[in-house]
Amino acid sequence: MTARAFPLFRSVLALALGAAGPLRAQPAAPEVAPVAATPAAETPAAPEFEPRPVATWLEAQVELHRRGFSCGSIDAVRGAQTVAALRAFQRAAGLGDTGELDPATRESLLLTAPVLASHTFTAEELASLQPVAGTWVGKAAQPALAHATPLELAAELFHAHPGYLRKLNPDTAWESLLPGATVAVPAVGRVTVGGQAMKLHVRLAAHELEATDATGRVIAHFPVSIARDVEKRPVGELHVTVVIPDPDYTFNPDVFPESPEARELGRKLILPPGPNNPVGLAWIGLDRPGYGIHGTPDPEKVGRTESHGCFRLANWDARTLLDLAWVGMPVEVEP
Repeated sequence: MTARAFPLFRSVLALALGAAGPLRAQPAAPEVAPVAATPAAETPAAPEFEPRPVATWLEAQVELHRRGFSCGSIDAVRGAQTVAALRAFQRAAGLGDTGELDPATRESLLLTAPVLASHTFTAEELASLQPVAGTWVGKAAQPALAHATPLELAAELFHAHPGYLRKLNPDTAWESLLPGATVAVPAVGRVTVGGQAMKLHVRLAAHELEATDATGRVIAHFPVSIARDVEKRPVGELHVTVVIPDPDYTFNPDVFPESPEARELGRKLILPPGPNNPVGLAWIGLDRPGYGIHGTPDPEKVGRTESHGCFRLANWDARTLLDLAWVGMPVEVEP
């Protein structure tokens, strides 16, 4: 897969995700529903949240995401990716990597803010949505590959599984939302990584990508998809050659021999930027032609063996990685 630089995707989505300059971006803090006004003299001070040990898997998932230890899509369930993220946190904290919320882990993984917040959809957000064409030619003709639905937008903004958002908001008619509609969401906020990344590690068997600091300590962890064909999985040390937020995508039909449209097309296409771009919201190119680390429009598929050779992350994780990666950074690909 290849991508080239393109002017930043200036939709409301990019603003909501918190673009912070030409090569850096992070998710913005979620909107919180306003509280009914009271007279100034009677307005109580907002109570400070008292950090406390996490008590549930939902709290663990949200707090892990806040610290750069991604468990994929937040769903309040103890799944394999959540266990992997927790074990990475435990190693970083000098704890036994049990993958369990044992007493020592609960005391170290403190919940730093409420686990849920609310998000109110704006007219601008809803107006930015557009269906995604079902063909490569149709996608290339679109002005942007934006989110298609309010549910898809909310799921990406707050690192959540769409099914969990439906469960969290059972009375919400996602297919017919109007401006001003408010929904409950995981309160992920900004992702804060504790330290400077000096090296990336892709572990093929574990389907995980981790960033380590100068001491070798894990400071960030992400589930990752790898190539389905073993011969397309590079092993050894690679290096970052370019870091691009909001890339466009060069569709090469030779890379998709399984596609009848690609076989008939016979020419390359340039697909516009956006979260539904094949490389999502970020491209981190590597010094092996055609290889890179990038986002994906299908975060629920991350962690499977299903790419054409690149390393796929959920868009929110790819955005976080943009803030850590730098040109020349070593990337060790391990079996």
